[in-house]
Amino acid sequence: MPSAAEAEGGRGLLAHPRAGWLCPATGRELPQPELMRAMAARRVVLLGETHDVAEIHRWQLHVAAFLRLLRPSLAMGFEMFPLRVQPVLDAWIEGALDTATFLARSDWDAVWGFDPALYLPLFHFCRQQRVKMLALNCHRPLVTRVGQVGWEAIPVGERDGVTPSAPASEAYRRYLAAITGRFAGPARPEAMAPERFDRFVRAQQCWDRSFACRIADHLAAATDDPLVIGIIGRGHLEYGHGTPYQLRDLGIEDVAVLLPTTAAEHDPAEFAGIADAVFRLDTPEPPQPRRTQPRAAS
Repeated sequence: MPSAAEAEGGRGLLAHPRAGWLCPATGRELPQPELMRAMAARRVVLLGETHDVAEIHRWQLHVAAFLRLLRPSLAMGFEMFPLRVQPVLDAWIEGALDTATFLARSDWDAVWGFDPALYLPLFHFCRQQRVKMLALNCHRPLVTRVGQVGWEAIPVGERDGVTPSAPASEAYRRYLAAITGRFAGPARPEAMAPERFDRFVRAQQCWDRSFACRIADHLAAATDDPLVIGIIGRGHLEYGHGTPYQLRDLGIEDVAVLLPTTAAEHDPAEFAGIADAVFRLDTPEPPQPRRTQPRAAS
């Protein structure tokens, strides 16, 4: 089978057919059954998202359903929930809460704020299939404190079960510098001052490490050799940085990252290494507004 670049007649861009998977390492199309079987054999599969795009959450649900069929021992971790609401997630899976009570007791509007309709199909999938839901996030003030003063200044008992992150690589720092530039404007200058950027990196890494620690903790405690799916913002996953990097530091190497895209073609240099596989979505509906002001990009 020719690569997507070859199919484009040597223009140097990778063509990406709608409803198709591409391998960023080779530029070749990946048959979905073969890819899903390979993903089902992993320990961790991280599904990146842009939080306010409904079509991405539909894609996550479809992938989760494929993997549940192939690997019945499954857990799904969600960036949206801090560890303190884990008992609420457990009660939801056991059928003890209706939807409104679940959202209220999980403090959805305060901890996340996006329209819950974006995520409810995923939550109901877990409930119907009795797939354990994992709260991957940490207490919000911890992120702020780590950004301000670093891990060393925070007592172990106040770290919400999260261990200090492995130091950020220079490649990750360059990546984060690039994505912060995308949000430049009057209130967010294109280039952060070095000290402010260091605080941003430390805060981002606190999230990265929290997600990794919760996944690692579940794998260590499980007796049924589960596959853990992570529902996480793509900025924590791309190019093997962020949470995959922190999982490797915790000794979990068998990790895959799957991402969605709407692009019909890709620059091979930018595409290489971004994920293990990328799926081209249907044309998304307009993004859903957030109910509260965003706290940080992820």
